[in-house]
Amino acid sequence: MPIDEVPVNKVPTDTDVATFWDDGVVCLRGVMPAEWIARMEDEVETALTSAATTDLSAMGDALGAAGARLTIDPLVTASGAPRGQFRAGTDHWVEQPEFLAFAADSPLPAIVARLLGSDQVWLYEDSVLVKEPGTVERTAFHQDLAYFHLDGDQVCTVWVPLDPVDADNGAVQYVRGSHRDRTSFRPNFFVTTDAIPDTVGAVVPDRTGDPDLVGFDTMPGDIVVHHARTIHGAHGNRSTTRRRRAMSVRYAGDDTVFRIKTGAPTKPHHAELVEGAPLTEPACPRVWPVSS
Repeated sequence: MPIDEVPVNKVPTDTDVATFWDDGVVCLRGVMPAEWIARMEDEVETALTSAATTDLSAMGDALGAAGARLTIDPLVTASGAPRGQFRAGTDHWVEQPEFLAFAADSPLPAIVARLLGSDQVWLYEDSVLVKEPGTVERTAFHQDLAYFHLDGDQVCTVWVPLDPVDADNGAVQYVRGSHRDRTSFRPNFFVTTDAIPDTVGAVVPDRTGDPDLVGFDTMPGDIVVHHARTIHGAHGNRSTTRRRRAMSVRYAGDDTVFRIKTGAPTKPHHAELVEGAPLTEPACPRVWPVSS
């Protein structure tokens, strides 16, 4: 969708752009049409049963048995509610065409192009992140760029909720201004603060209670966009009845090049990308500007 065809009130304002670059995160209200949300609900349920999705709760149990420092939400465990499941996956667009359509044909690429100040936008990755009611696992504080085989400043993640989300059922919390820190951080497994073995850099500190934390109560139709360097994490799902289903789409702009991060998981479909060179199709589809 060309940016001049998006309704004026749906285009990020100059204030929104400034907030994104000043805080490293911005919440945009009502920018995702209900038709797109409805279109993706069944696709997300399909993705949850696919090989691209991992049971992070089971992973956490295994890591804990091996001595890892788990991120458990004490308010969930104290409630006595039945335990929920935390599931997450990436690159669903490779096998499910609707995910690619969502990343390429929804209003997101136009919004991202304006926020990043980029003439072109490439899809790097998508993700599904679901916390069922009673999920005890917190999402450990982490930095997305630590997982991405990318180098550049015009990189962001768009978080798209499919359910109403607040602090009770696992809203994400972001450390404002943390994107300006140029420390190279190590990726973790989300359910532990321990870094992935053989990765390089500093361990992301636990920012629980940090005065710069900000979170957003969101409804389907809202999106939250954060810079790939912004440190963020989330509580477990303290609700006993409400799911927290969300999609993330990760985009890269003009200044981005492919750069292998030692020890971070690689993607088979990136095999043809060249170290230090711009992203190319088909490994990273160009989603902005739209094809004529």
